[in-house]
Amino acid sequence: MTRNSRSRPAERLAMAVTRFASRGAAFLIALALVVLWIATGPLFHYSNTWQLVINTGTTVVTFLMVFLIQRSQNKEALAMQLKLNEIVAALEGASNRLVSIENLSEKELMTLHAHYATLAEMAKRDIDLLKSHSIDEAEARHQSKLGSGRGPHAAESSQQGQKKHRAQEPHQPPGG
Repeated sequence: MTRNSRSRPAERLAMAVTRFASRGAAFLIALALVVLWIATGPLFHYSNTWQLVINTGTTVVTFLMVFLIQRSQNKEALAMQLKLNEIVAALEGASNRLVSIENLSEKELMTLHAHYATLAEMAKRDIDLLKSHSIDEAEARHQSKLGSGRGPHAAESSQQGQKKHRAQEPHQPPGG
């Protein structure tokens, strides 16, 4: 039995309502109800009861939608956090302390923020964007990733291959 087939009826209903509410048809239905309510105004002489109908309806719908929106945002945030955790865990050289960083205290987060703010300032001082983001760097990164599945020294041999390949290329003057 799959996870989706075991989910509770209330959860399936919430997911179905969320999907429906995000479609254009839901907006058109809501618009039609408002137009119908406005059209019936003269029939009910714009009475307090007539006004109460739309006020109550919109209040109830808004109240329920807040919970659906919050649920949807929580699910999306969790999925994004898991994707980021996977990237951090997979990147060589990335600190595994950043996996599940959302569980750290505010003081710990501020310490890490200061660390990365310092790195950002150091990067700003390196004005030469062409130097820090060169084609050679991109090629070396790509080769390093291609070679990572062949053993611990694959990245080094890929970089050596890159240097050898560049040495064989005809010399081009800067800017040309």
